[in-house]
Amino acid sequence: MGSFYYFKTTKHRTRKLGKVDAPLNEKLEKVKWGEYKIAEVLEWQTQKEIDPLKLEELKDETEMIYPFYGQATINNGIISHHQLTNKVLNNKGGKPTILIHSNNQNIVYLETPFYLKDGHGATSVLQSEKLTKTNQMFIVAAIQKIIESKFSYNNKATKIELKKTLVQLPTRNGKIDFDFMESFIKDLEAEHIMKVKAYLSATGLKNYSLTVQEQQVLEDFEKGKIAFHGFNIEDLFEINPTKYYRLNNDDIIFENGRVPLISNTSSENGVQGFSNLGSLNKGNTITCSDTTLGAETMFYQKDDFIGYSHIQHFVPKIKPFNKSIAFVIIASSRVSTSKKFDYGTKFNRIAMNKTKVQLPAIDHKKPNYVIMETIITAIQKMIIKEVVLYVERKLNIRMPV
Repeated sequence: MGSFYYFKTTKHRTRKLGKVDAPLNEKLEKVKWGEYKIAEVLEWQTQKEIDPLKLEELKDETEMIYPFYGQATINNGIISHHQLTNKVLNNKGGKPTILIHSNNQNIVYLETPFYLKDGHGATSVLQSEKLTKTNQMFIVAAIQKIIESKFSYNNKATKIELKKTLVQLPTRNGKIDFDFMESFIKDLEAEHIMKVKAYLSATGLKNYSLTVQEQQVLEDFEKGKIAFHGFNIEDLFEINPTKYYRLNNDDIIFENGRVPLISNTSSENGVQGFSNLGSLNKGNTITCSDTTLGAETMFYQKDDFIGYSHIQHFVPKIKPFNKSIAFVIIASSRVSTSKKFDYGTKFNRIAMNKTKVQLPAIDHKKPNYVIMETIITAIQKMIIKEVVLYVERKLNIRMPV
């Protein structure tokens, strides 16, 4: 079996993110491995699928709100949340469940009741009495590794094909060793908790206390005391198509590439992969695909990069410009473009230029960049606080005083 790698699925392929450290790798080397059909690991469940056009007629406000899953590759596959009739609800008992989508080989884990978008049976709903929130990470990684190389859009991971697909898993006495997987993932979590703790200490991010100014800005924002004004994106940026090469697969490098390739994907900050070819577009800018239904593919690019076709480059007219300012503009752009575009009316360069975003403003004349940066800094500290407290909780559980 060799080293255990993490895999992250993007729109185009799986990117290998890294492997475990030596002690855990030695543990993997010593374990016995077996090949099992997915049907021997997990059991296929009956499923109820919903035509999205019938959501309104299925509405029942006496029911609980549950997630509506489709084949989306972001938000863990959740499209939206609804209150629908109990007759179309899956997994009513909230058991640990894995969904595998045949079209894009995307895998998600859930443990709640859920609704499922009609995909003509393209989604496999899988459960097992042995499946847990912990060991599913090992199982999903093993399945993902195989199906990403075996299947594609033109060679779909259908239920028939998935059932007979072989995956490698730890084995003991001729049976799947679920105990080993559980133990390994817990050790892996502990290893990463210690790494996060060390990183927070080394970078000084453990200091999450808000300054007086940050606290005041947050309070003013929550009370609606910050003045906002609409600005056209064309007043803030010069938008042009990104420059790109005609690339083949050999030009895309995932482990040691230096220059990011920005594509139409709505995940991974738009990064499809990396290359060692020269960069063609300047960083500290924003990119956005002109083939989508809004600003969901709008991302801040810190580094110089290579574009793809249909990727627009937002070069700031704002001086100075930085990541914090970009985050506010991107968030506002996503709000402004939500549900305003469809497959017949794309969010192209003309629409981008004319889109009006609401930003903190000074006398309704120019954006208040100081306020924008302060808001983002405060939000980042609040998020870091949650990370720090999570690490401390985990360490206290494992190493009580």
